[in-house]
Amino acid sequence: MEKDLSAEQWRLLLAGPPGDLAKALFGAAEAGDPLAQLIYGQCLLDGNGVAADAQAAFLHFHRAAQAGLAEAMNMVGRCFDQGWGVPVLPEEAARWFERAAEADLDWGLYNFATMLALGRGVAMDRERALGLFRRAASRGHAKSANMVGSFHEDGWSVPVNRALAAYHYARAAEGGDFRGAFNHARMLAEDGKADKALHWLDRARDLAQSCGNVRFLGQMAAWLAGREEAEFRALSAEFKEFSLKSDEGFTHNFETANDSQ
Repeated sequence: MEKDLSAEQWRLLLAGPPGDLAKALFGAAEAGDPLAQLIYGQCLLDGNGVAADAQAAFLHFHRAAQAGLAEAMNMVGRCFDQGWGVPVLPEEAARWFERAAEADLDWGLYNFATMLALGRGVAMDRERALGLFRRAASRGHAKSANMVGSFHEDGWSVPVNRALAAYHYARAAEGGDFRGAFNHARMLAEDGKADKALHWLDRARDLAQSCGNVRFLGQMAAWLAGREEAEFRALSAEFKEFSLKSDEGFTHNFETANDSQ
């Protein structure tokens, strides 16, 4: 019955208690609606309006993926990559990310490119990875733009080109990626543009906080503490207040488990 709800009824459910929405999504999912299966699976994964159940979430993602929904293929890949309701199986994760990429999903392109670049679950192929990152970035995918910048900064599959790296970091920052915002700030700082760098450092902090990435806040604080500029060192103490201690080094490229989608 829930599958036949009107647009107005869905609007009211979306504005109401999460439990009511989850119940309606469950009904639509059971009736075979792939989009409802995907969204209800996310509710199960997050414990939003329903008790968290990663195994049940995976089953709903898988049903939607089998129906051809690219976003669900990507989530099946995420489950195998992160061990959400299933064992960690990088090869299966890469296979599902590739299917999502072949369906032209931006997150599928990004996640499969990451697997290729790292050689995780698939043979390392950074040239192919760069091509996929570029495809996603051309559609406004900010994290992919950051990765294109990293390839140019580090000289992976392309000659080192700082100007191109700076360009792509700026696009990633403007698109709302916290790593891109930080990398853009780094480049501005290196060019002696401290005032502009401070703006993007604040933006990077806010973006990292919004997604709960305290580890990266700690990395930014460590980088700031090592700068010669007094205003950067002063900002380091502020960043530490929002972070947890971490012994991991700074990284400007690959995402952690909670950064990607």
